[in-house]
Amino acid sequence: MATTATTTTTEKPVIVVGIDDSEHSFYALEWALDHFFTPSAPNSPYKLFIVHAKPTAASVVGLAGPGAVEVMPYVDSDLMKIAARVLEKAKEICISRLVSDVVLEAVEGDARNVLCEAVEKHHATMLVVGSHGYGAIKRAVLGSVSDYCAHHAHCTVMIVKRPKTKH
Repeated sequence: MATTATTTTTEKPVIVVGIDDSEHSFYALEWALDHFFTPSAPNSPYKLFIVHAKPTAASVVGLAGPGAVEVMPYVDSDLMKIAARVLEKAKEICISRLVSDVVLEAVEGDARNVLCEAVEKHHATMLVVGSHGYGAIKRAVLGSVSDYCAHHAHCTVMIVKRPKTKH
């Protein structure tokens, strides 16, 4: 009689945190670290992926003219520098909270699609995003990454809103 040994690996639940260069997204990262990652624990119960959506140069320039081709490499270079700066700041925040088991990613594309695709790719159980706190009209014109993700991501979506400061 032949027996087959089966091994079960218990993978950690995955949290994806979407960040951009706004204070709102860094607040959301800090909030997630403070609520889901215990600094004193030697082994975190979650796997953390921090994802920055780097816009394409074409989406930033937004014009197709004779001068657009010459500008694209400079715009793309600036976008790569911004992405590196955003991820470096996120890394520093994680280090300051004693969270070292983290994967940082910069993915080119629209933030809404990039974050929903990251959820699928990493089989995330939760997506954490910040809220810019736009009103209804501004949100309708600009679009809301958090609103899109809340409706399209196949996991729990935590929208972290920064508390208003009292004057």
